[in-house]
Amino acid sequence: MTAPGASPRIIIVSGPSGSGKSTLVERLRALAGTMFSVSCTTRPPRATESPGKCYDFLTEAEFERRIQRGEFLEYARVFGKHWYGTPRKWVDEARRLGTDLVLEIDVQGARQVKQSLPDAVAVFIVPPSRQDVEMRLRARGQDSDQAIARRLERARQEMDCWNDYDFVVVNDDLERASDELRSIVVASRCRRRDNDERFRKILETFGGN
Repeated sequence: MTAPGASPRIIIVSGPSGSGKSTLVERLRALAGTMFSVSCTTRPPRATESPGKCYDFLTEAEFERRIQRGEFLEYARVFGKHWYGTPRKWVDEARRLGTDLVLEIDVQGARQVKQSLPDAVAVFIVPPSRQDVEMRLRARGQDSDQAIARRLERARQEMDCWNDYDFVVVNDDLERASDELRSIVVASRCRRRDNDERFRKILETFGGN
C-alpha cells in the first residue's frame, strides 16, 4: 500500500479486445491494498452491465462537458463512435486511501497515462493467438461479424505496441497469468523510488543517512 496522502502507485492493465484482461483484473481484486477505477463511456449498457460497476454511462453532451473541465486522466473516441475515459478523481481517491490504483484501459489510454504519469507500471496482456481472440469475441455473442472483424483489425494494430510496456503477460493459462499479474503488482511495491522515505528512516536507526 501507499502511505495516505502520497502519490498513489498506478498500475495500468491493457491489451487487445479479447485478450482476457478483464478476467485477470477481476481476479486481482482479491489483492489487499488495491482499488479499481470505473471508466466512463457514452455507449449504451449491455444487458449484463450495471451502471457504476464496470462503467458509468454518460450522454455525449455530459462526456464532452467533462472533457472541457479537464476531469479525465485519459479519454478517446473508439472506432469513431463512443467515448471512453478514466476520471482523474480515482487518483485523488487512491491518494486519500493510501492504496494502489489499477486502471483497466486500452492501448491508447495507456499511452496517455504514461505520458502524464511516467512512473505508472504498465502491463500488456497478450492473447495466445489471433484465433483465440476471435473465438473469445464470438463466444461473447455481443458483436456482429462486421464488428468482430473491426475488433480483430484493431487487435492486430495494438499488438505492435507491446514494446511500450514495462511487463508483458501471455494469457494462455488463466491461473498462471493471474499469478504473474499479481506478482507484478506486489513487486512494484518494492521499487526503491517508491520507498526512499521509508528506507531512509530505517537507515537512521542504524546510524546511516
